Amino acid sequence: MTNQHETFCLNTATHFVAVRGRGAQRTRKDCPTMDAAKAYAAEFGDNRTMVYAVNANGNSAHICNA
Repeated sequence: MTNQHETFCLNTATHFVAVRGRGAQRTRKDCPTMDAAKAYAAEFGDNRTMVYAVNANGNSAHICNA
């Protein structure tokens, strides 16, 4: 991780969100694990899906592109 907030969100994550697109074209998929989010992203094969960790308090941080 690159900063304390990202590390905190990853360590306390209750789920992960895979986000693609921009503006009105933006889509998101909730996933129970980071592996599930990365598997969803792999369906597109372009490394343009942003994966976020989300915790019970609603804090979120971008973890990677997949």
